[in-house]
Amino acid sequence: MKQAMIFAAGLGTRLKPLTDTMPKAMVRVGGQPLIWHVIQKLKQSGYERIVVNVHHFAGQITDYLKTNDNFGLDIRISDETSQLLETGGGIKKAMPLFDPSEPILIHNVDILSNLDLNALPMDAPLLVVSERKTKRYLMFDNDMRLHGWTNIETGELKGPISQFSDLRSAFLPCKRPQVERPLGSSKNSQLRKLAFSGIHVFHPSLAPLLDEWPERFPIMDFYLKACGDNLIKGYEAKDLRLLDVGKLDTLEKAEEFVSL
Repeated sequence: MKQAMIFAAGLGTRLKPLTDTMPKAMVRVGGQPLIWHVIQKLKQSGYERIVVNVHHFAGQITDYLKTNDNFGLDIRISDETSQLLETGGGIKKAMPLFDPSEPILIHNVDILSNLDLNALPMDAPLLVVSERKTKRYLMFDNDMRLHGWTNIETGELKGPISQFSDLRSAFLPCKRPQVERPLGSSKNSQLRKLAFSGIHVFHPSLAPLLDEWPERFPIMDFYLKACGDNLIKGYEAKDLRLLDVGKLDTLEKAEEFVSL
């Protein structure tokens, strides 16, 4: 059974004043709520079970799903109304709602893309990434194994790569996007910086590691800690068209995006 989780619990502060009266998931694009677009993409890709986490104006989302008979799918609610748990805590709380033996596709509710979900490898933890401009990048070797994270404006590093102090200067602004990697591998001597898409695959092999984490935490912090001892890969989507509908000025672009 193919299963997925939609992150829909966020406050949507960047979409104010719209989100003063509704959750981000219910903001309309092309005449339909954002959550409709994600559910339809998942349904068309063969996903049968979907867990939606809710917090901000949670009732609007649950009522919408009930009114539409869950779109003929097994849609379950992970209720975070008492406390917003962030992305990692959201997955941890929702785990009992999933088949523990199957991977979980995680999809942000405010992401629109042309990504072929059926093309994603599901045999290991996976982060969908692309070459686009941003301030924050994930770092991968030539085999697309995750080794860390950087903010190119501040030079901050996270993950196993952060122990190498001689790398810090290489991630300051205006530096080249690839740096030498003193990790003892002649095969993979450079790291690539790629941008995270908001779509990833949480593999059951990582589920036991959630026990040591608190109730509330970001999933990226989890991945960056786990990647030192566990294989977490990146999937570079070629010709990816992706839009983060996170701000008011992206709504017009989103209307154009869904009309193509």
